[in-house]
Amino acid sequence: MRARCAVQNVSAPRRALRTRRTKIPIAKAEARAGFDEAVICTEAKEEKKPLLKLKDAATRVGATCLTAAALSGVSWLGTPKPCHASVEGQATISSTVSNTRTTSKAEVFTLAQEDELDKADTAWVLTSTALVLFMTIPGLSLFYAGLVKKANVLSVLMHCFVITAMMTLMWVTFGYSMSFSTMGMEEGTVNLASMVGGLDKVMLAGVTDASLVGTIPEALWVMFQMTFAIITPALMVGAFVERLKFPAMLAFVALFATFIYFPICHMVWSGPGALMADLGVLDFAGGIVVHITAGFAALLSCIMVGPRKENKMTPHSLPLTVTGAGMLWVGWFGFNAGSAAASGALAASAMLVTQVSAATATLVWMIQDWIQDGKPTMLGAATGSIAGLASITPAAGFVGVPGALMIGLAGGIICRWFALTVKTKYAYDDSLDVFGVHGMGGFLGTILCGVFCSELFGGNQGAVSIVNQVGVQTLCSVATVVYTLAATWLIMKGIEKTIGLRVTDGDELVGLDAAEHGEVSYID
Repeated sequence: MRARCAVQNVSAPRRALRTRRTKIPIAKAEARAGFDEAVICTEAKEEKKPLLKLKDAATRVGATCLTAAALSGVSWLGTPKPCHASVEGQATISSTVSNTRTTSKAEVFTLAQEDELDKADTAWVLTSTALVLFMTIPGLSLFYAGLVKKANVLSVLMHCFVITAMMTLMWVTFGYSMSFSTMGMEEGTVNLASMVGGLDKVMLAGVTDASLVGTIPEALWVMFQMTFAIITPALMVGAFVERLKFPAMLAFVALFATFIYFPICHMVWSGPGALMADLGVLDFAGGIVVHITAGFAALLSCIMVGPRKENKMTPHSLPLTVTGAGMLWVGWFGFNAGSAAASGALAASAMLVTQVSAATATLVWMIQDWIQDGKPTMLGAATGSIAGLASITPAAGFVGVPGALMIGLAGGIICRWFALTVKTKYAYDDSLDVFGVHGMGGFLGTILCGVFCSELFGGNQGAVSIVNQVGVQTLCSVATVVYTLAATWLIMKGIEKTIGLRVTDGDELVGLDAAEHGEVSYID
C-alpha cells in the first residue's frame, strides 16, 4: 500500500535532516498531545484499505504531515507551524502519523523521499542565500562605512570584503564539518560530539549532487549557512573600527570562527544530540549563534583594544549609512524567512513578523530621540530598524504578530539604552554599537522568544510552559555569553602578545585607509 502524501517535517531550528533511502520509509517526530492531527493525501493507489488511521493519533509518535486546518501552513491560532529545515515533498508513509509542533527536543528524523528535492524550496533558499550575502556585501559594509570618518572608509569596506573571502574558505574546508557534522552524536548524551562537530565533512566530504538536507540540495544548505558564518564576524568590525591592525583583525576573525562560532552553531543547530538543542532551546535564525556571539565578543574586544583617540561618533556620510540599513532590512528577509529552509507558510510568517518588529523598533527609537533631543534623527531611525531586526531573529519562526510587536518595542527601548546610556556611563568605545544593538538585541530576543512562542500570545509552540522555556532560553544565552567572553579574552590576549592589536597613534591620526592600505576614499 503506497500513497503520495504531502508531508511537512518539523524539526529543531535549522536542523539538517539526514535523508536516507530505506525499504520502509519512516519519519519520526516527538508528538505532543493537544494538537490537531490529520493527513492530506493527494494521490493513492487503488486499494480499499484506509491509508492512514488517525485513531488515538495524538498519543502516537509518527511523521508530521500537513493538517486539514494547516493546508496553507496555519495553526488554529493563525500562526504557521514552524518547520525549520522542513520537508514538503512526496513520501511513502507506512506508519500512523500525527501532527506536532516544532521542538528542539525532537527525535532524529529519517525520511525516504520519492522526489529527491523540491524545486520551490530550492528556489526560495537560493534567493535567501543571495539576500543574506547581500547583507554583508554591500549592506553592512555601507552601513558601517557611512558612520566612520572619511579617512577610514576603505578600511571598513576592506574588513567586510576580506572577511567574506576568508570565511568562505574556512567554511568549505572545515567550518561546515565543525558546525554540522553529526558523527558521534546521540540524543541525550553529552560528549565532545555534542559540543563540536567532527571532521568527517572536511572539504565537504560526502556533499554530492544527490545529498539532500530536507528538500534542498546539501550544497545549497552549505552555501546558505556559509552566509551566516560570514556576516557574524563582519558584525564585530563596527566595534573596533579606526584603530585595530588589519593583521590583528584577520587573526581575530579566524580564531573567533574556529573556537566560538563553529562550536556554538553546532550546539544549537546541528540536531538531536547537540548540547543546547537537547535542552530545547529555540533559536530560529541566530539570536544566540549570530548576535550574542558577535555582540559580546565585540564588547570585550573593543575594551581590550581601547578607545579611539577621538571617539566621538562623527558619521561622514549618513546617506551611505541609510542605504546600508535599507539593504540590511531587505536582506534580513532572507536571513529570517530563509531559515525555514522551505517555501511556504512558515517562511511567509517569519517574513511578516520580521517586518513588524523592524518597523516597531524604528518608530520607538525615533520617538525616544524626538523626546530627548527635540528632533527625530535619521541615524536613530536607521539604528532602531537594525535593533528590531536583531531582536526578532531568534523568534521569527515561533511568534506571531503580537509577539513581534512586543519584541520590537522592547528592542527599540533596551538596545537604545545600552547603545547610548550604558556605553556613555561605562566609557567603552563600542564605536558603532555592535554590542548595544546586536548583542543585547539577540539576548533580549532569545529570552522573549520563550514567552511569546506560547499560544497564549499568538505563538505556534502550543501550551508550552513559559517558565520552563524562558529558563532554557536564559540558561543557553548566559552560557553562550560566558563562553564567548572567556574565549574572546584568550584570543585577544594571544594576538596582543604576538601581532599586537592597535595601530600607532600616527597611523590612527592619518587614517587607516592611507596608513594600512595606501589608498584614500575621497580626493579633496
